[in-house]
Amino acid sequence: MDCCTSRCTLISICALQLLASTEKLVFDFVGYMWTPIIGNFLSIIFTLFGLFGCYQYRPKFLAVYFVWLVLWIGWNIFYICLYLEVGTLSLEENSNILNFNTGSESWWKTNGFGCETQENNTVKSFDEYTSTPPEVTGCLLDYVYIETIHAAVQILLGILGFILAIIVIYKFNEEEDSFDFIGGFDSYSAYNPAANVKGQSLQMHPIYITKFGLDLDSLRVSDTMA
Repeated sequence: MDCCTSRCTLISICALQLLASTEKLVFDFVGYMWTPIIGNFLSIIFTLFGLFGCYQYRPKFLAVYFVWLVLWIGWNIFYICLYLEVGTLSLEENSNILNFNTGSESWWKTNGFGCETQENNTVKSFDEYTSTPPEVTGCLLDYVYIETIHAAVQILLGILGFILAIIVIYKFNEEEDSFDFIGGFDSYSAYNPAANVKGQSLQMHPIYITKFGLDLDSLRVSDTMA
């Protein structure tokens, strides 16, 4: 298989999508971000559909993968808009969309590169104890941008997979239309009765073979006369 073909390129894109979705799934799981967990799990399943369809020449599997990519790209665009608080979206007010109203936050918020956390616990009395979210300082990159980069990578791979899936599906259908799987090219095939009818009307003509300048048919006639 030529690795310059769109089929081989799509297989590579599917492999990268599997790696990216698995990595995102792991970090969402440790942060208890349930909606992204479900999304990445579905992404792995449908990417396997695309990988199998591309490898085994199954356009229907690729069509399922193609439809999923439309939904997946749309979800990741919403994900970026939510974290960047585009328009009326607010991460603080709409975080229940991501954690099923459990109060969980991104794992990267307190475990990012260079992040240091400081607990804010206050004891007012023996029976009264208050705790506020830890203060995070020193992060080299804020967790909002880390989540945005993850989603942007998924969008980029999704767009490439979307385009390549269209090309591969088109090529598969084109090959099916131009190739006869039931002996159409064999004029004497048992699967082509019409060709057999035509074959019966063919006339057999004698073939004269000469070798080293000798006419074998004339030699046969001279032998019988002798």
